[in-house]
Amino acid sequence: MSVSRLSLALESGVLALPESGRIAVFNPQTSIDLSALKKAQVFVVQDFYPVHQAFLKRGFTTAPKPEGDFAAAVVFLPRAKAEARALVAEASRVTCGGVIVIDGQKTDGIMPMLKALKTRVDVAGTISKAHGKLIWFSGGDFSDWAAQDTEVEGGFITRPGVFSAAGPDKGSQALLAALPERLKGHGADLGAGWGYLSRAILEREDVTKLDLVEADLAALNCARMNVTDPRAMFHWADAGAWKPEKELNFVVSNPPFHTGRKGDPDIGRAFIRASAAMLTPSGQLWMVANRHLPYEAELDAVFRHVSDAGGSPGFKVLHAVRPRRKPRDMQ
Repeated sequence: MSVSRLSLALESGVLALPESGRIAVFNPQTSIDLSALKKAQVFVVQDFYPVHQAFLKRGFTTAPKPEGDFAAAVVFLPRAKAEARALVAEASRVTCGGVIVIDGQKTDGIMPMLKALKTRVDVAGTISKAHGKLIWFSGGDFSDWAAQDTEVEGGFITRPGVFSAAGPDKGSQALLAALPERLKGHGADLGAGWGYLSRAILEREDVTKLDLVEADLAALNCARMNVTDPRAMFHWADAGAWKPEKELNFVVSNPPFHTGRKGDPDIGRAFIRASAAMLTPSGQLWMVANRHLPYEAELDAVFRHVSDAGGSPGFKVLHAVRPRRKPRDMQ
């Protein structure tokens, strides 16, 4: 949908982008086709690790942050209002008055964005198509929209757009309440976010090392501020594919279960399989999930012992011990 609006605007001639100079493309998802732009000009700005890697594999220059100045920018609108405004502010900063194009669905707030833009700049044009809109303009001062860190309950630092930016989520709280006081050895927090669980895990003296694995670099950078214990190690990576240097004694995880607006239990299943592969023969996994998510079968397939460790009305905490070295049907 997004590429059709961009292509339509460029091919019809109502939108013109510079023939030379770099074009910063903020927050494109893997479904986005950027063929309407000259690949040699495109600089993809994407700090979510799997998507970042996907654009690298497609041959695009890609980085988690913009580097230098740009002749123009394209912003693919995220759902979070504060994050969307921060991306526009960053696009404005690096283009120095150049053309900024914003593409988004109505469900992602493109109409409120257009209304806000009209109070600041002269909008040069718009195209509506497929329940969304393409907007473009030049100039304007958006410095007050720049991303600002926020301090939430417990003294944690978060940032617009990260998961549960307003404070600890109920799933992580349920998991923390169920964790034993005597976690020992080397562990990992898969999908560590901004470090809520990791800080509490490192309060246990018998934990020797903890790997924080997170795909969202903004969240991981918050975790670096929130978790200052020297036993913590930080990894920008896809938790479903990351591998530790040696087998772990335990894994703790509150895996995501959405891709955009769509529920995707396969993400949690990938975390479960990855956890089993990285644990010692006696290792254990503690994870939390919404009660409706069907993770028990996957846990039974890759662990010898699985139990319900409690939780809350909306969340279940699952405890799995002793990973199988082969799936059950191969035993």
